[in-house]
Amino acid sequence: MTIIATLGPEGSLDWEAARRFNPEAKLLAFPHISAVINAFVKNRADLAVIPVYNTRDGERKEFFRAMAQLTKGYWIDNLVLPVELSLGGLDEQSELKLIIGESHVLKQCSEFLAEHFPDTSLMATHNLEGDLAAIRSNSLADRGVIAPEELLAAHGLTIRQREVAPYNRTRYAVLGRKPSPPTGYDATVLITAPLKDRVGLLYDILGEFSRRGVSLLDMRTESDLKTQQLLFYVEAEGHSDDQKIRLALERIENHIIQEPGAIRILGSFPRVDMRTKLITDVGFIGTGEMSKWFAKRLENEGYRVLLTGRASELTPEAMLAQVQVVMVCVPISATSAAIEKYGPQMRDGQALVIMAGEAETTIDAALRSCSPGVEVMLLHNLWGPQAATMKDKNVTVVRTGRSGVLCSEIESFLYKHGSIISRDSAVQHDLMMGVSQKLPTAISMALALTLKNNEIPPGEIGSHSTLTSLYGILAMCRVHAQNPRTYGEILATKGAGRRIVRDFVRNLEAILDLAEAENIEELGRIIETSRDYLTEEFLQDRMKQALAVDETLGRVILT
Repeated sequence: MTIIATLGPEGSLDWEAARRFNPEAKLLAFPHISAVINAFVKNRADLAVIPVYNTRDGERKEFFRAMAQLTKGYWIDNLVLPVELSLGGLDEQSELKLIIGESHVLKQCSEFLAEHFPDTSLMATHNLEGDLAAIRSNSLADRGVIAPEELLAAHGLTIRQREVAPYNRTRYAVLGRKPSPPTGYDATVLITAPLKDRVGLLYDILGEFSRRGVSLLDMRTESDLKTQQLLFYVEAEGHSDDQKIRLALERIENHIIQEPGAIRILGSFPRVDMRTKLITDVGFIGTGEMSKWFAKRLENEGYRVLLTGRASELTPEAMLAQVQVVMVCVPISATSAAIEKYGPQMRDGQALVIMAGEAETTIDAALRSCSPGVEVMLLHNLWGPQAATMKDKNVTVVRTGRSGVLCSEIESFLYKHGSIISRDSAVQHDLMMGVSQKLPTAISMALALTLKNNEIPPGEIGSHSTLTSLYGILAMCRVHAQNPRTYGEILATKGAGRRIVRDFVRNLEAILDLAEAENIEELGRIIETSRDYLTEEFLQDRMKQALAVDETLGRVILT
């Protein structure tokens, strides 16, 4: 039987990684990485599985220091596993006074803890199993634990929050006795002996790879604990048997470092991709232009996409059985009804992503209609299907307590393509959409009606506009040059955004009353008060943007 050495305890993320690599193997759990490698070197285990790098925590320095002491064996393979961490407790409501987790787990969850539990004490544990058992046996309702959901459930804890550290992946190195043969898509890892420093050493080492067209996947330095001299760690594309790798290493060792034996190849293995995907199939309810826009880009990332709607050959009901993620992309006024119709047909382990400009009622419909095992998230892209890319474009994401790893992968897709992501609550989203969409749409419609009421010829507006007043005219034209239904949907959405427009109308009436009373002093005071609220920094930043727009508009008007 194969024996694998790894980090414990049983049920931990590292133990689970070793189990996934070889489900039939016997696992030996050790408390730290040095002990794992020591067991492997002394032949107590045939293989070793050790964490190397985490997307939120960075590299494990303990790993690289231990690998420098590896006297036999090779790095032969890798695993990249999602780190699915949840917060558990005895119940969902008790106030938590202490949150427990392994030290690296607490570090990975630092953003979540700072946002949701800023005043709660944290305790790093070396005996997670013991602490979990103690919480259960002693009914410690004021203690929470961050760990994999399976481990929390095994100890009878209630899941209070899933996916508390999104975008979380850990890369594991697999150590074996024999080097891996070439596959054609490999990487080679090497480490140097402690080196004497000299001017240009790093530059010259990099040059030997670059002039041969070898791309480096990773490079870092580590101080040798005994000599305090630097060790270089390099991961390069290609197998150690490849001629260009051999020539580069030979040149570096004999002519750059000038110390034969200074480079040790730790191993070659199939190249690893940290972007491990859990989603293979995505389905859309809605066949409009925005659905097609996203479908094309998801397909370019390797996902299979199914578009369904009222006229599609494939029905939404049939699609639901084939996908992991369902994206609802229909008119805003129809979104809640679509969710209420198809949400109950979704199964645990799937994700529902709502693509809509209104969050409160749609998310409420999803949480009511879907079973608790269905992930729920809202995605509101602030661009239309005419956009060439999503790079540098705004998108709002509203996560819920049910947003999990599938939702995080969709969010990662947006991030990879350059979207500027804002995370809001449902109420905050709707308020901000009231400012950025409802209000400008209402003003644009009212302005066009005002022009009509006063029989002002549109063609004469430009010749009587300042650059500042032209901003509103341009916004009015954008609204009226596109699909009227879209803007009607925006104005008709429910939620907190409605009060933005109503507040604006009340404020406008009050300002007009002051203007008609010729109360210039009070009008000026209002501007001064608002200026203080807006802050000088905000105003100056926006003025720079306005001046840039003015310059462009000036050129357009002249031509």
